[in-house]
Amino acid sequence: MPRKKDQPQDPATPAWQIAAQAAESKKALDLVVLDLREVSGFTDHFVICSGASNRQIQAIADEVEMQLKRRGRYPLGVEGYEHAEWVLADYGEFIMHIFSPAARSFYDLERLWRHAPRSDGAAGIAPGHSSAPPDVRSSASGG
Repeated sequence: MPRKKDQPQDPATPAWQIAAQAAESKKALDLVVLDLREVSGFTDHFVICSGASNRQIQAIADEVEMQLKRRGRYPLGVEGYEHAEWVLADYGEFIMHIFSPAARSFYDLERLWRHAPRSDGAAGIAPGHSSAPPDVRSSASGG
């Protein structure tokens, strides 16, 4: 049974997953979650999606911020909201990237971070799951 919009989520739901679900609720395109815990020291996850227009990109950013504020979570910083080509919201343990299709293609974060386990959609990466090779660090440095 689908969750009603005003019903509280499980308090154990990770913030990055709440952000992904908020983005999906605003019809974000091509949502991807990258698990960076084994390949990065600055954040645990990237939540990446696209919007079809500047207004949709801003609506996705607004919804993510609103859903996380309801849980007492605030971004450390937000960049790019005014121009809405690439909105980046840094929440510490995850970073939300909302792109225009052209900016997403140009920056191609999925290719840049290709060694990170990846999940399509808000379901995200299950604990202990990895789609990357067993030793992602050695394969990342080895080519």
